[in-house]
Amino acid sequence: MNNKKSQTIIIAPHPDDEIIGCYENLQEANLIIYDGDTPANRRNEILNLRNHFKQINQLFLKSIPPNLLNTENKFLFPDPIYEIHPLHRSWGFVGEQYARMGLNIIFYNTTMTAPYIHEVKNINEKKGLLNEVYLSQRSLWRYEKKYILFEGYCQWLF
Repeated sequence: MNNKKSQTIIIAPHPDDEIIGCYENLQEANLIIYDGDTPANRRNEILNLRNHFKQINQLFLKSIPPNLLNTENKFLFPDPIYEIHPLHRSWGFVGEQYARMGLNIIFYNTTMTAPYIHEVKNINEKKGLLNEVYLSQRSLWRYEKKYILFEGYCQWLF
C-alpha cells in the first residue's frame, strides 16, 4: 500500500508565473518551486500569495528535490516549446525529461502563444490576485491583457 500523499507542484521560473500560467490550478496546489536565482525583492512579493492560498508552500530551488519525483505527484512546468523566455524554456526542458521518465507532467504557457490556450473563467479574480500579490509587475498586465485573459495546459504522451 502506498502511503504517499499526492501533491500538485507548480514550477514557476519567475514570481507571477504561477498566477499568469496556472491560476486555475492554484486551489489544488501544495507547493510552488521558484527559480533559485530569484532576486530578493521578488522573493518578498511571493509572501503575499500566502494571504490567499494558505495550503501552498513556496521554495526557491535550482532543481527538483528527488523525494518529490514520483508518479503520485502532478507537476506543472512551463512549456519548453511555446515559451520564449530562456529561463522558462530551460525549466520546461527539465519537465520534458521527467515526462519521458513517466512522471505526471502538465505543461503551461505564460506567453499565450500555444495552440491549446483557453479563456479564463474568472478574469477579474485573476487580475485582482495579480495586482494584490505582485505590485512591482502591475504594468505588465495593465496593457498586455494576454496575461490575465488566457491559460492553457497540455500533457505529452510518449
